Amino acid sequence: MFTLKKFLTTAAASVSLTIGLSAVIQAQSLGTAINESQLQGFDLIAQPDGSGYPQGSGTAMQGKAIFERRCVACHGMNGEGTNANTRLVGGDMQSEERPIRTVGSYWPHASTLFDYVQRAMPADAPKSLTSSEVYQVIAYILNMNGIVEDSLVLNKETLLQVEMPNKDGFIDSSQAL
Repeated sequence: MFTLKKFLTTAAASVSLTIGLSAVIQAQSLGTAINESQLQGFDLIAQPDGSGYPQGSGTAMQGKAIFERRCVACHGMNGEGTNANTRLVGGDMQSEERPIRTVGSYWPHASTLFDYVQRAMPADAPKSLTSSEVYQVIAYILNMNGIVEDSLVLNKETLLQVEMPNKDGFIDSSQAL
């Protein structure tokens, strides 16, 4: 015998199943396909040898304004960061205590900094900086670490000349054997 209670239970299960399937179908169709020109913006790699550096330029003095607008929330006004992962300035890889890894103490190549900022910063809007803005912010971060003068015009040629304090601190495992 089919009762009203059974009917309501069956109807509720049917509605629940329909809603569940609808959510699965929607989840599978999120986003839109991108075209070739949109894809080119994703394959940006700045190598230590200078390949992959875009046109553009800037000084630390120009970068300070961008840093204050776009970077301070995570990295602090002076690059001190809000935690160990966001600290940009200071550190000492030779300390007897646990080393503090920052741009100035740890990274072996300025291209690493350029590549990272170009791809991933600011964290709330990755790839939103122009190439010149990236050069400017990089110049400012390097200047805060005492690596470059505030008047240096950083571009794809001068970035190659930047010597990082920890440039010899890494071993290429492919050449170590």
